[in-house]
Amino acid sequence: MLAAVVLPLLIGCGAEQVAEQPGAPATSTAPTPSPTPTPTPTPTPEPVELPRGGREIFPKYRLFGYSGAPNAPGQGRLGIGDLAERVVEMEQRGQPFLAGREIMPVMELIVTTVHAVPGNDGMYRTRLDDAAITEWLSVARDHDAMLLLNIQPGRAEFIDEVKAYEKFLVHPDVGLALDPEWAVDDGQIPGRVYGSTDAAELNEVGAWVSDLIAEHDLPEKAVIYHQLHPDIVENETDIEAHDGVVWIKSVDGIGSPAAKTDTWRRLTEQLPDTVHPGFKLFYEEDAEHGPLMTPEQVMALEPEVEYVLYE
Repeated sequence: MLAAVVLPLLIGCGAEQVAEQPGAPATSTAPTPSPTPTPTPTPTPEPVELPRGGREIFPKYRLFGYSGAPNAPGQGRLGIGDLAERVVEMEQRGQPFLAGREIMPVMELIVTTVHAVPGNDGMYRTRLDDAAITEWLSVARDHDAMLLLNIQPGRAEFIDEVKAYEKFLVHPDVGLALDPEWAVDDGQIPGRVYGSTDAAELNEVGAWVSDLIAEHDLPEKAVIYHQLHPDIVENETDIEAHDGVVWIKSVDGIGSPAAKTDTWRRLTEQLPDTVHPGFKLFYEEDAEHGPLMTPEQVMALEPEVEYVLYE
């Protein structure tokens, strides 16, 4: 750097001025070329993994989760008391369901909540603010858990709601849960009719998520859809495989163990090969109709349950 600074000063003075300095040795004004540096190889980035390692969800893991929303006890157990304590409780409660797999704790956060009133945009839904989602994601990461963004769209389109949370879905530990019971058409009011979706709408979401995974080199993402009645998901056998997307159907429905088992059979007898089975239990509502199903009863269901969710 010194030669580069001195050189312009010498040229500005003129060569004759340098020669007039008594006893000055002959000096070349040309800079000494620096050796060509050896390029440093760019390190290959480590692949981004799931919260507890690996890039694939199944068959290594069994997903076990609670659902809820901030300060909303009626929407699920995660909204009761201290969030971090609920996650610790959740992991402990999940142990009897492992059956040879590793647990992947799941926090199913309701980010788009349906309402019986239209709101300013007429969509019958509101979205959770980014700060609350960020807080829940932080807790999930403290416990190496997966965060699923649950969407109850009202009159909005599933794909529009999914895209609204892209800033979170680009992370490797964030997936989706779609609740078509609350997806209604124009002229319908959520809660007065059952909503529904179809394979075309789900495939639209799956294709978009798959593109996101490829763009950001993400591991597999869980995309759940909840279902409590056959009519809620139309043309289900047309749900397609999308690279990186792990489809899971959560069989919902409140009732006694016998009633829930019957619902399970009806909703899984034509389960597409592209979809993994999940099962939802309700702490309070199921208990009102009979004893809550035990882990042994849940794990005896066929096909084998791969995602267990408590509300």
